[in-house]
Amino acid sequence: MSDKTDKQRLTALQAALAAEHAAVYGYGVVGGRISEGRRAQARAAYDAHRARRDALTREIRDLGAVPVAAAAGYALPFAVSDSDDAVRLAAELEDRVAGVYSDLVRATGGEQRRSAAEALREAAVRAVRWNGESVAFPGLAERAATASASPTPTA
Repeated sequence: MSDKTDKQRLTALQAALAAEHAAVYGYGVVGGRISEGRRAQARAAYDAHRARRDALTREIRDLGAVPVAAAAGYALPFAVSDSDDAVRLAAELEDRVAGVYSDLVRATGGEQRRSAAEALREAAVRAVRWNGESVAFPGLAERAATASASPTPTA
Protein backbone atom coordinates (compact mmCIF):
# COMPACT_ATOMS: atom_id res chain seq x y z
CA MET A 1 0.00 0.00 0.00
CA SER A 2 1.35 3.43 -0.90
CA ASP A 3 1.89 6.33 1.46
CA LYS A 4 -0.83 8.25 -0.40
CA THR A 5 -3.28 5.39 0.10
CA ASP A 6 -2.37 5.12 3.78
CA LYS A 7 -2.90 8.86 4.21
CA GLN A 8 -6.28 8.70 2.45
CA ARG A 9 -7.33 5.80 4.65
CA LEU A 10 -6.27 7.62 7.83
CA THR A 11 -8.02 10.81 6.67
CA ALA A 12 -11.23 8.83 6.06
CA LEU A 13 -10.94 7.09 9.43
CA GLN A 14 -10.45 10.43 11.19
CA ALA A 15 -13.48 11.88 9.35
CA ALA A 16 -15.59 8.89 10.43
CA LEU A 17 -14.42 9.39 14.01
CA ALA A 18 -15.29 13.09 13.86
CA ALA A 19 -18.74 12.20 12.52
CA GLU A 20 -19.23 9.70 15.34
CA HIS A 21 -18.23 12.32 17.91
CA ALA A 22 -20.83 14.66 16.39
CA ALA A 23 -23.48 11.92 16.32
CA VAL A 24 -22.91 11.08 19.99
CA TYR A 25 -23.30 14.77 20.85
CA GLY A 26 -26.37 15.07 18.61
CA TYR A 27 -28.05 12.08 20.18
CA GLY A 28 -27.58 13.72 23.57
CA VAL A 29 -29.77 16.53 22.25
CA VAL A 30 -32.19 14.07 20.65
CA GLY A 31 -32.54 12.17 23.92
CA GLY A 32 -33.47 15.34 25.76
CA ARG A 33 -36.35 16.17 23.40
CA ILE A 34 -37.57 12.85 22.02
CA SER A 35 -40.97 11.46 23.02
CA GLU A 36 -41.11 8.60 25.49
CA GLY A 37 -42.26 6.23 22.75
CA ARG A 38 -39.05 6.70 20.75
CA ARG A 39 -36.62 7.06 23.63
CA ALA A 40 -35.42 3.42 23.41
CA GLN A 41 -34.71 3.90 19.70
CA ALA A 42 -32.67 7.03 20.46
CA ARG A 43 -30.77 5.24 23.23
CA ALA A 44 -29.93 2.31 20.92
CA ALA A 45 -28.61 4.71 18.27
CA TYR A 46 -26.60 6.63 20.87
CA ASP A 47 -25.04 3.39 22.12
CA ALA A 48 -24.27 2.25 18.55
CA HIS A 49 -22.50 5.52 17.77
CA ARG A 50 -20.51 5.36 21.01
CA ALA A 51 -19.39 1.83 20.15
CA ARG A 52 -18.36 2.88 16.61
CA ARG A 53 -16.56 5.92 18.02
CA ASP A 54 -14.62 3.76 20.45
CA ALA A 55 -13.71 1.20 17.75
CA LEU A 56 -12.50 3.94 15.40
CA THR A 57 -10.43 5.48 18.18
CA ARG A 58 -8.69 2.13 18.77
CA GLU A 59 -8.18 1.57 15.05
CA ILE A 60 -6.57 4.98 14.56
CA ARG A 61 -4.31 4.44 17.57
CA ASP A 62 -3.33 1.02 16.20
CA LEU A 63 -2.16 2.82 13.05
CA GLY A 64 0.13 4.95 15.21
CA ALA A 65 -1.90 8.13 14.80
CA VAL A 66 -3.59 10.40 17.33
CA PRO A 67 -7.40 10.17 17.06
CA VAL A 68 -9.21 13.44 16.41
CA ALA A 69 -10.73 14.72 19.65
CA ALA A 70 -14.38 15.52 20.14
CA ALA A 71 -15.32 19.18 20.18
CA ALA A 72 -16.69 20.63 23.40
CA GLY A 73 -19.94 21.30 21.55
CA TYR A 74 -21.40 21.27 18.06
CA ALA A 75 -23.66 23.74 16.27
CA LEU A 76 -26.87 21.98 15.31
CA PRO A 77 -28.31 22.38 11.80
CA PHE A 78 -31.57 23.74 13.27
CA ALA A 79 -33.20 24.40 16.63
CA VAL A 80 -34.47 21.31 18.43
CA SER A 81 -37.39 22.33 20.58
CA ASP A 82 -39.70 19.30 20.51
CA SER A 83 -39.91 15.61 19.67
CA ASP A 84 -40.57 16.21 15.96
CA ASP A 85 -37.39 18.30 15.74
CA ALA A 86 -35.51 15.58 17.63
CA VAL A 87 -36.65 12.96 15.11
CA ARG A 88 -35.59 15.21 12.25
CA LEU A 89 -32.19 15.76 13.88
CA ALA A 90 -31.70 12.01 14.38
CA ALA A 91 -32.42 11.39 10.70
CA GLU A 92 -30.00 14.17 9.73
CA LEU A 93 -27.28 12.75 11.96
CA GLU A 94 -27.66 9.32 10.38
CA ASP A 95 -27.60 10.74 6.85
CA ARG A 96 -24.39 12.62 7.60
CA VAL A 97 -22.75 9.60 9.21
CA ALA A 98 -23.74 7.46 6.21
CA GLY A 99 -22.04 9.95 3.89
CA VAL A 100 -18.81 9.81 5.84
CA TYR A 101 -18.86 6.02 5.92
CA SER A 102 -19.36 5.94 2.14
CA ASP A 103 -16.04 7.82 1.93
CA LEU A 104 -14.45 5.29 4.28
CA VAL A 105 -15.70 2.39 2.15
CA ARG A 106 -14.02 3.98 -0.85
CA ALA A 107 -10.74 4.62 1.01
CA THR A 108 -10.26 1.20 2.58
CA GLY A 109 -10.16 -2.47 1.69
CA GLY A 110 -10.55 -5.86 3.30
CA GLU A 111 -11.93 -6.00 6.83
CA GLN A 112 -11.92 -2.20 7.20
CA ARG A 113 -14.09 -1.89 4.10
CA ARG A 114 -16.50 -4.54 5.39
CA SER A 115 -16.74 -2.73 8.73
CA ALA A 116 -17.28 0.64 7.03
CA ALA A 117 -19.95 -0.85 4.76
CA GLU A 118 -21.70 -2.32 7.81
CA ALA A 119 -21.60 1.07 9.55
CA LEU A 120 -22.99 2.70 6.39
CA ARG A 121 -25.81 0.15 6.25
CA GLU A 122 -26.63 0.60 9.95
CA ALA A 123 -26.77 4.40 9.59
CA ALA A 124 -28.98 4.11 6.50
CA VAL A 125 -31.38 1.76 8.30
CA ARG A 126 -31.56 4.09 11.30
CA ALA A 127 -32.21 7.06 9.01
CA VAL A 128 -35.12 5.22 7.41
CA ARG A 129 -36.49 4.31 10.82
CA TRP A 130 -36.35 7.96 11.87
CA ASN A 131 -37.77 9.63 8.78
CA GLY A 132 -39.61 6.83 6.98
CA GLU A 133 -37.82 7.53 3.70
CA SER A 134 -34.89 5.89 1.99
CA VAL A 135 -32.55 6.65 -0.89
CA ALA A 136 -31.23 4.28 -3.53
CA PHE A 137 -27.59 4.71 -2.54
CA PRO A 138 -27.29 5.78 1.11
CA GLY A 139 -24.37 8.06 1.74
CA LEU A 140 -23.98 9.00 -1.91
CA ALA A 141 -27.08 10.97 -2.90
CA GLU A 142 -26.73 13.07 0.23
CA ARG A 143 -23.06 13.75 -0.52
CA ALA A 144 -23.85 15.03 -4.01
CA ALA A 145 -26.34 17.51 -2.56
CA THR A 146 -23.92 18.67 0.14
CA ALA A 147 -20.50 18.00 -1.37
CA SER A 148 -18.90 20.72 0.72
CA ALA A 149 -20.81 19.91 3.92
CA SER A 150 -18.92 19.07 7.06
CA PRO A 151 -19.48 15.60 8.58
CA THR A 152 -20.50 17.35 11.77
CA PRO A 153 -23.75 19.18 12.42
CA THR A 154 -23.35 22.87 11.71
CA ALA A 155 -25.58 25.89 11.76
